[in-house]
Amino acid sequence: MSAQVFPQKFRSTKVSIEELVAQILMHRRITYTDQQLLRFALLSDETLNEQERTLIDRVFYGVRHGLLSIVD
Repeated sequence: MSAQVFPQKFRSTKVSIEELVAQILMHRRITYTDQQLLRFALLSDETLNEQERTLIDRVFYGVRHGLLSIVD
């Protein structure tokens, strides 16, 4: 999935869900903007494939269980 799933104000990031999740998991931290991007992807009318949904679920699991630091 490309950046097209993200709202207009975030589209300039030109990052895919896979790249964003990889960056989040590698650094073990997530920004508020990253959270918003992933929430929008889940709630948008765009169709996510199973791999993308699984990646996003992993990130939010990490947030819920304190495995990822939330930064501004």
